[in-house]
Amino acid sequence: MSPRRRAALLAGLAIVLGVLAASDVRRREGALERQLQPVVGVVVLRAPVAAGDPIPAASLAVRQVPERYAPRGAFARPRGLAGIRAAADLAAGTDLVPALLDDGRADAGPGAPVRPGERVADIVARGAPELVRPGMRVDVLVTRDGPQGGDGRTELALQDAEVLDAAAVDGDAREPGERVRVSLRVTVRQAMLLADAEQYAREVRVLSRAAGDRGRAG
Repeated sequence: MSPRRRAALLAGLAIVLGVLAASDVRRREGALERQLQPVVGVVVLRAPVAAGDPIPAASLAVRQVPERYAPRGAFARPRGLAGIRAAADLAAGTDLVPALLDDGRADAGPGAPVRPGERVADIVARGAPELVRPGMRVDVLVTRDGPQGGDGRTELALQDAEVLDAAAVDGDAREPGERVRVSLRVTVRQAMLLADAEQYAREVRVLSRAAGDRGRAG
């Protein structure tokens, strides 16, 4: 084989190998990207904050991370976090979670684990107990009977409520399906609405939210 023909064959082989390598890289990148979806927002610190100091609004930022790597209970938006004191020395780049913040409850003495003006509402609702855990956020759906036995109407009674405690409820032959007893952090008005729903609604159901999802329906 002549040197020119050998060089042409080697050049062609190099091109084919290059195309195959590029295709393999794109395939791997695509697989990795699919594994990292979806992404959620997580509030982080731009600058360090010493223990006991209030967190400046300018020190708050939001970064996008794969949902599977988002810290449990992480804040998705900085709204309402500025001015809250740090419970410990926090380095720049720290993901903010409730355990790192001092909202003043530690010095309040005995009482419910809620802030002033808030209440703990206990409800029994339909839902999978393994999907409703403390620290998660849920929505509450209420279905009422229609007039004169007609079709009922389902309403979104509560959005983005924090779960303080949850436990499975033993099955009831009269009401088949999984049920869970949930303690929620709510306002007084929301507590009244939930109490009314439990009393008169045909069904109350809790819907678990994805980590970091703090959006509002409608």
